[in-house]
Amino acid sequence: MAFWNVREELSLADKLRRSYYELLRDDLDQFLLKYALIDSYTNFRSKKIPYPFVEKRELKPRARIPDLEYECQNVFLVIFVEDTIPPAHKKYVRFFDVNKTTKTNLLQSKTLPLSNSFDRNQKYLDSAQFSNFLKVLLPVDYALLIQRDPASKARNRYSLSHFHVRIDWPIADAAEDLSRSLRYISKDIFEKGDKYAEDIQKKFFEFYGLPVMAGGRRTAAIVAAQYLKRNPCISTVYAGSSESRALLRISERGPSRSVLMKLTAAEMEQIAEENNLALQTFKKNYIVARHRKDGICIFQTTYSPTDHSRIPDDGKLREIRSDLSWLTVGGQHILTKPGVWKYPPIPLNVIYT
Repeated sequence: MAFWNVREELSLADKLRRSYYELLRDDLDQFLLKYALIDSYTNFRSKKIPYPFVEKRELKPRARIPDLEYECQNVFLVIFVEDTIPPAHKKYVRFFDVNKTTKTNLLQSKTLPLSNSFDRNQKYLDSAQFSNFLKVLLPVDYALLIQRDPASKARNRYSLSHFHVRIDWPIADAAEDLSRSLRYISKDIFEKGDKYAEDIQKKFFEFYGLPVMAGGRRTAAIVAAQYLKRNPCISTVYAGSSESRALLRISERGPSRSVLMKLTAAEMEQIAEENNLALQTFKKNYIVARHRKDGICIFQTTYSPTDHSRIPDDGKLREIRSDLSWLTVGGQHILTKPGVWKYPPIPLNVIYT
């Protein structure tokens, strides 16, 4: 049973809101792919540092990621909610008057190169200045919160309402919440002993496609994604990480990871031919940068839950088995360059070849 309503269960008003949210999310996806991946690649190139491409094995569901931090990689955390988070949740998602995106707060925080010509409309997603405003705020520590403006009932306006948002829900509570819903425990994470509680926490990371020792932003992202299931609407969490060199995106469909991938001249020819595209068309619409004769594209892996990480049909309690996978590769695609209108993603099976 989903915590959010599928389209068929929505009123016409909420269907319109869902459509609008998804349109805005498509735009945000494009913007953050560019910022997380292409702009990071440019940072490496401008400092004459070779770009550390992600290896295919790092994209497997249970892969270990080398825990090196790359300072040229853009890092951020963004939470985008279909509705408004009720004030009751401020205990764990820390959004207050003091971190609202008002001119006073932004100038006081000193982290922001904002002039006095502050336009209060730029925090709205439908504003022409929004992408510039977002770019200024993305490097700020902790998370940015984008949600529906409760004052705009008739229009469903979305705004970047808060910056510096901390996710203060303990990992153990998030893992307990997940394993209770999947029927591995009835109440408490420690009810079957410390070893079982530890296994549950490892599986929580696996459920969202992360290694157990994942860094702070990625951990905050999966805790936020789990916590937001208390809100009966969809939400999307984006994390840019300096270790994984990837854009992690968690939505109602589960986690996905997008990375830069290098293609040789021969591989580009083969992919173009197999997809009935002229080589030039492929390069123009899918290649985001060139390195000598190689082309660089954005590759996205989407992950799907296995039977062991779905709610059991009979609803009965069951035992965790750490050897059974909770995640499998659902889709593998080369994405178009951000902003390309006409062409779809190209399926490409590389992880297990």
